[in-house]
Amino acid sequence: MHVAVGSGNPVKRDAVAEALPEARVETESVDSGVDEQPYGLAETIEGAETRAERALPGYDLAVGIEGGVARLPDAEGLWLVMWAAATDGDEWGRGGGPSVRLPEDIARRVAAGAELGPVMDDVLGEEGVAREQGAAGALTGGVTDRTEALRTAVGGALGPFLTAHY
Repeated sequence: MHVAVGSGNPVKRDAVAEALPEARVETESVDSGVDEQPYGLAETIEGAETRAERALPGYDLAVGIEGGVARLPDAEGLWLVMWAAATDGDEWGRGGGPSVRLPEDIARRVAAGAELGPVMDDVLGEEGVAREQGAAGALTGGVTDRTEALRTAVGGALGPFLTAHY
């Protein structure tokens, strides 16, 4: 199976390759169609769907992955959320990864309009956090990392393509 990942980010490619070890997985840098920092579940899911749709031509399957921040019902604070969408052009699958509550100082900066990646770089005194451990890795003390968190979202999105339950 030839699979496109709607992003040039190697962490997103790795998440899909881990979920589909028998597939040939390639990146396609496409625009998400949403803000650089998606805010809310709807915008985050829309970004994942748009990435998958735009990456699909020439492939058997395309996966779009989007990280965003959202306020969740019945949960206090601002949360890091991860969503994936997969399509073969006819059918769609969608799945979410773990959600991690953002510390208040980080949440305030993101809610004021800053993008989470650069905020995490600043807080950690590093560069490229989003392309390595990600906020998920930093905020869980390494219990999870960005690749693993995104792979979980991808796994949910692949359900309709991997099982007969849908």
